[in-house]
Amino acid sequence: MLYREAGDFKTSYGKDSQTFPLKFDRWAYWLLLVVAFGVVPFFINDYWLNAVLLPFLIYAIAALGLNILSGYAGQISLGSGGFMAVGAYSCYKLMTSFPDVSIFFHVIISGLITAMVGLAFGLPSMRIKGFYLAVATLAAQFFLVWLFNKVPWFFNYSASGQISAPERTVLGYAVTGPLATAPAKYLFCLVFVLLLAWMARNLTRGSFGRKWMAIRDMDIAAEIIGVNPLSAKLSAFGISSFYIGISGALIFAVFLGAVDVNDTFSIQKSFLILFIVIIGGLGSILGSFIGAAFLVLMPVLLKNIMVGQLGWPSDLAAHFEFIIVGALIIVTLIIEPHGMAQVWRLTKQKLRLWPFPH
Repeated sequence: MLYREAGDFKTSYGKDSQTFPLKFDRWAYWLLLVVAFGVVPFFINDYWLNAVLLPFLIYAIAALGLNILSGYAGQISLGSGGFMAVGAYSCYKLMTSFPDVSIFFHVIISGLITAMVGLAFGLPSMRIKGFYLAVATLAAQFFLVWLFNKVPWFFNYSASGQISAPERTVLGYAVTGPLATAPAKYLFCLVFVLLLAWMARNLTRGSFGRKWMAIRDMDIAAEIIGVNPLSAKLSAFGISSFYIGISGALIFAVFLGAVDVNDTFSIQKSFLILFIVIIGGLGSILGSFIGAAFLVLMPVLLKNIMVGQLGWPSDLAAHFEFIIVGALIIVTLIIEPHGMAQVWRLTKQKLRLWPFPH
């Protein structure tokens, strides 16, 4: 078997604590990057882009942000949809106010603006936790949606209340607007996913991650050993909101091109991101990607099989989607609370020992 540690020696602490300790995993990671950057752009089409790849990449970013807050720091949030709306409307205002600035910086600044909003709504976490914190973040969801509905400045006084992304280019290639091509959109989002996943991995393995996990496991004990709960919780809210704001900006500018806050960033979007994290695995970077892949691919498969092959009504396929997601969440919480990422970790351990008894 290839999946073995025998002969794979570590000569330093850095190599011993690297993200992929096995040579097989490292080769698989680099092969995946080569395929993602060097192969997929040449075969992608509009259907695969809009139905699978862009939703997967963007929801993975949002799941990474919520996983930092809920999975690592233990702070419950039901306001992801509202924070995505902040990122989207911030990107719209920046694109229309500063047309000469690159869209890449607009997306990053939108994430920073969302981070500041997240810090403001994260202040109640100093005094409340659990169910009451969830209600507080849920209030943030409804307040932000109401704000973007009622203040015309955010949508530039448009009669419809809808915002549309103007055309912008990166390195001469259009990534927003009607002239944007599928490879350009895909690569633009893929770069953000790679950078943010790398940053999340390093944050969760460093001092920030240790503080978040200490607060999550027992906040009183963490404070006794010197962890500042104020900085730990607020940093989790700020960084989480930064990720979610970037995902909202990408949904608006690259994926959809035009959004309405009521339809695109409703409470259902907050629950979708939460379901991705629960199914994929709380406190796992890999789980964010597994959960996003599952909840993006499952509706596509159901639609192709039930509607395309069996000829069932499309609304019946949508009902089956709700049934499967609900049942899977219940099974996950009962059988494996750490989600699909934990199942994959256990499978890897068995592969490393097979065929020996364990």
